[in-house]
Amino acid sequence: MTAFPSAALAAMLAFGGTAMAQQQAPGLAAGAPEVQSAAPEVGAGRGGANGQQPEASERHSATGHPPGGDREAIAPRPPVPVAPITAPPPMTARGGADAAEAELQHALRGGVIQGMVSIPNQAAGILIQPEGRDWREFRTRILTIAGAVLVLGMLGLLALLYLWKGPQRIEAGRSGRSVERYGVLERVNHWMVASSFVLLGLTGLNITFGVHLLRPLLGPENFTALTLGSQAVHHFVAFPFTLGLLVMGAIWARDNLPTWVDVAWVKAGGPLAKGHPPAGRFNAAQKALYWFVLGGGLLAAASGFLLLAPAILDNISLLQVAHIVHAGMAMLMIAAILVHIYVGSIGAEGAFEAMATGRVDYNYAREHNGLWLEEKVQDAHRAAAASPAVARAAGAD
Repeated sequence: MTAFPSAALAAMLAFGGTAMAQQQAPGLAAGAPEVQSAAPEVGAGRGGANGQQPEASERHSATGHPPGGDREAIAPRPPVPVAPITAPPPMTARGGADAAEAELQHALRGGVIQGMVSIPNQAAGILIQPEGRDWREFRTRILTIAGAVLVLGMLGLLALLYLWKGPQRIEAGRSGRSVERYGVLERVNHWMVASSFVLLGLTGLNITFGVHLLRPLLGPENFTALTLGSQAVHHFVAFPFTLGLLVMGAIWARDNLPTWVDVAWVKAGGPLAKGHPPAGRFNAAQKALYWFVLGGGLLAAASGFLLLAPAILDNISLLQVAHIVHAGMAMLMIAAILVHIYVGSIGAEGAFEAMATGRVDYNYAREHNGLWLEEKVQDAHRAAAASPAVARAAGAD
């Protein structure tokens, strides 16, 4: 009897709690908590048994299919054939030729293989230059062999000429009188050009032949010091040499213009003629040497200045051409000047006095430059009529 009232009281409390919960939250299901989280709780001691996330109460179908609908069977599509795409070689344009092959073909056609540089001297980017092989062949073989044959051959010919004929004497002997041949400006300028050319020739020959002749004798260190010093001399001496050539062109060009007298001198045999063919102040051979030295010297100087300042051309091919012109003309001028030195020193009696003192013997002038001497004598006679002092200054003693 006692248990019955207790059970009835518990049932009444349970029924009353449920009714109150439905009145407070009519939208919630019976037994649901008043506040629900946005996502099911997970973690140890939360949710379902063993700490697992509770499953959703409603099962959903796979994506793309309606709930409760049957999946339609989709037949697989047949494979579509695709042409294979061949990847181009690395570092080349898409679909283009190989860069190495293109450069090789360009080089075989005589082209230049050049990279990219960020400095003003674009020639520094040249990697392969086929013309450089031709220049190296000229520099190491042609110039060396031809220059040696030309210079040594000329020295040998002059030595044979001296042994065969000896110095050319004044046939009438010295007269004891002299006539002015060159003024002070002419002689000073001549010796400036001559001394400059000797230094240029010796230092240039050292650059070409020194490694074969002097290096074995001096040793590498001494030869290097000598070559660096000679290179500096070569560069600085070029300026007085060029200046002297310009002055020489200004003061002697008129007297070296060709005339019919020169044609007659050549027809008579020139230096090989018997006797002395008539000639003016300069004979045909002297005029030819003058124009060759003047033109060749200015050409060698111009090409040398381009080599001294390579940025002017900024083209390695043009610099190689300038070197060929410079070296070739220098060898020819050395051979020609050797003849001039021989004739003006030991080859002809009385010739050296012209540039040493400015005066020559009267008989020397009559034999070698007879027409010029006649003009000088006529000028002296006309001056003598005006004043004896002027006559002595103008011509013969």
